[in-house]
Amino acid sequence: MSAHAIGSATISFGLVSVPIKLFSAGEPTAAVSFNWLHKTDGSRLKQQYFCPKDGEVVDKDGMIKGYEFSKGQYVQFTAEELKALDERGTGAIDVKEFLPAEQVDRIFLEKTYFLGPDKGGERAYRLLAEALKKTGRVAIGQYAARGKGYLIMIRPIGGRLAMEQLRYADELRSIEEVPVGEVEIKPAELALAVQFIDQAASDQFRPEAYEDKVRQRILEAIQKKVEGQEIVEAPEEAPKTQIIDLMEALKASLAKGKQKEEKEERPAKKRARG
Repeated sequence: MSAHAIGSATISFGLVSVPIKLFSAGEPTAAVSFNWLHKTDGSRLKQQYFCPKDGEVVDKDGMIKGYEFSKGQYVQFTAEELKALDERGTGAIDVKEFLPAEQVDRIFLEKTYFLGPDKGGERAYRLLAEALKKTGRVAIGQYAARGKGYLIMIRPIGGRLAMEQLRYADELRSIEEVPVGEVEIKPAELALAVQFIDQAASDQFRPEAYEDKVRQRILEAIQKKVEGQEIVEAPEEAPKTQIIDLMEALKASLAKGKQKEEKEERPAKKRARG
């Protein structure tokens, strides 16, 4: 079953235009969502806005948006005024520059879309994908949609293109704000830590090896409820915090890793002898 396009646009750089279709990179059915219900009769609840000053429920006609410029002080904007400030969506993904892929830190990534060629754009699409792959670069540009302006990056994946929505610089905090304290790392500790990382290292990311266990538990609980079963949570003791020597912890972790490797090697040797 082919993916369903959620929009269309045109990638523009220089005098070249590439008509494309946008596809969601995520699976919308993967998220498990709940609705608020009335506990006594099970009816789905509706949200209302309440004014604490006059004690009234306010409907949509009585609302106006405001920006708090000082504590308790707001400037008001009508829907028409806000609409006038919206970015006009032209459907153009305007590429500004091409950068080495490693220059864009992953901390800027916010959301990913897959791109496919629209009618008549197949050749230009494949050309851009191959050129980006060959040069090891990504395209940086801007895109306007739904009244907003987005910073985006286009990169090649498996002979196709993906568009990653990036955060603007002023939307990110500096990691320098995070306190880490002043400590001295001993060479022996570092050597053991590096050894442990090398022991557990892999050459390829295999996302299929991981699953969302919380989501699975929720889906299983939902099915039990549908079938009329009761959900009983087994009592579980809170884990006790242990303060142990860092060197001893690293040594124990290495030993555990070696034991795991030995167990995995034994069946392989038996199969080889057989």
